[in-house]
Amino acid sequence: MDAPLPVSAASSLTGGDFPWLSLIVLLPAAAALLMPLLPGDGNDPRWPRLLAFGALLLDLLLMVWVFATRFDGSDGGLQLVERLSWVKALGLEWSLAADGLSAPLVVLSGLVTLLAVAASWNIQRKTRLYFGLLLLQASAQGLVFLSQDFLLFFLAWELELVPVYLLIAIWGGKQRQYAATKFILYTATASLLILISGLALALNGPFTLNLSELAARSPGGSFGLLCYLGFLVGFGVKLPMFPLHTWLPDAHGEANAPVSMLLAGVLLKMGGYALLRFNVQILPEAHLQLAPALIVLGIVNIIYGALNAFAQDNVKRRIACSSVSHMGFVLLGIGAIDALGLSGAMLQMISHGLIAASMFFVTGVFYERTETLSIPNMGGLAKALPITFAFFLASSLASLALPGMSGFVSEITVFLGVTANDGFTIGFRVITIVLAAVGLVLTPVYLLSLCRRVFFGPRIPALAVVGDMKPRELMIGLTLLVPTLVIGFWPRVAIDFYEASTADLAQHLASHAQLAFGRLPVLG
Repeated sequence: MDAPLPVSAASSLTGGDFPWLSLIVLLPAAAALLMPLLPGDGNDPRWPRLLAFGALLLDLLLMVWVFATRFDGSDGGLQLVERLSWVKALGLEWSLAADGLSAPLVVLSGLVTLLAVAASWNIQRKTRLYFGLLLLQASAQGLVFLSQDFLLFFLAWELELVPVYLLIAIWGGKQRQYAATKFILYTATASLLILISGLALALNGPFTLNLSELAARSPGGSFGLLCYLGFLVGFGVKLPMFPLHTWLPDAHGEANAPVSMLLAGVLLKMGGYALLRFNVQILPEAHLQLAPALIVLGIVNIIYGALNAFAQDNVKRRIACSSVSHMGFVLLGIGAIDALGLSGAMLQMISHGLIAASMFFVTGVFYERTETLSIPNMGGLAKALPITFAFFLASSLASLALPGMSGFVSEITVFLGVTANDGFTIGFRVITIVLAAVGLVLTPVYLLSLCRRVFFGPRIPALAVVGDMKPRELMIGLTLLVPTLVIGFWPRVAIDFYEASTADLAQHLASHAQLAFGRLPVLG
């Protein structure tokens, strides 16, 4: 049995420490509770959007300050630890902590949610409810990434489903009820598998819900494999992983642009984060056995998502299929079982969160002006919307992994993680790289053809005169695009956050390989 995963002694919660992580999590929810007290009627957007934007801006600034001044990126253990017994009868604790796996994703979720509120400035219907749901979603997201108690994690995981369902069902497109129902059916069914697997781990020995204590047990054998598969399916729905992905194009196709920014920028990353936290950290022996299967699933995601994107005549559905393809690189990195592959998976989640949010935001910009997402019904928009075209093209180039942008750094890191790992046979590594390269070739084809058909081609007279991006929209686009360039040229700004944690996680896997197999097994 391993010792519990390291906790930085300097950051453990004592009587004099302030619960910064609790403040980060609870601030948006507290602001949501103030929504009914605002002046005006339920459709007046002024006060609700100002309250939501102000609360999330303050929350983001708090995140940046806490992780810049009180978080040590060179320490791979849990930091800023907060533990408080909540419901003793259930063993439930209010247990929060941050490490390299969670800290960058918390900041990413705070940034994308803030920008989603800014992109919702023109919402005119049920505005108190709309912005209140965005605030609740922000709290649930933060709690998912920071929870160190399984039941608390699961409650947060379930809580974030409700705002997303309502945001799609009330403010979505013509097929919004179908898309929202499909989303909740997929994710709620998956949650049942997560709950069963988590409780099985908690009951396997002295009862505990603490994730570090569960990781110290690291159960193997058929029990570990069954729990691993339960988590894989449960979290794979959210990732999304083929063939559990079919809710995503429908949800994106019907959700408004700000909600799509949250879906692509944050919710999909919950699936990748949970795979690292549960499947890799708590069940390392099972992960070592099933790592080749994860790589195969990643390859299927990459190629299938890319091919499926060609068949889409709706802009948002095409970008959604692109997300399925790009999240395949996260599976590929997680399956690589070495520090470089795990680092690439983390960087891909951060990079894709920024890029996908940018693409959906810009799509929302020209949808507000053209009132269509049908690719055949658009054309010649480059002259009418030159700034919008520039942002969409830049986001597309980042998505197709142009050197100098974050997508290139993250995907090349995943490739190197697979090729450099002696734990896989040479043949397996070669086949993996060749097949993944097919996806890389397909990506620029379907993205650049999208740009050509929407912004060039025959001009449609009805779309010839439309207004370009406003200053508010320009600032949102720049806030998403600039980090992709910064990470592309200076990836250490992101890697320094999580490198120690991914290195510790890789060492965790290596130590279990030695115990279970006597050496790092040759897989594939």
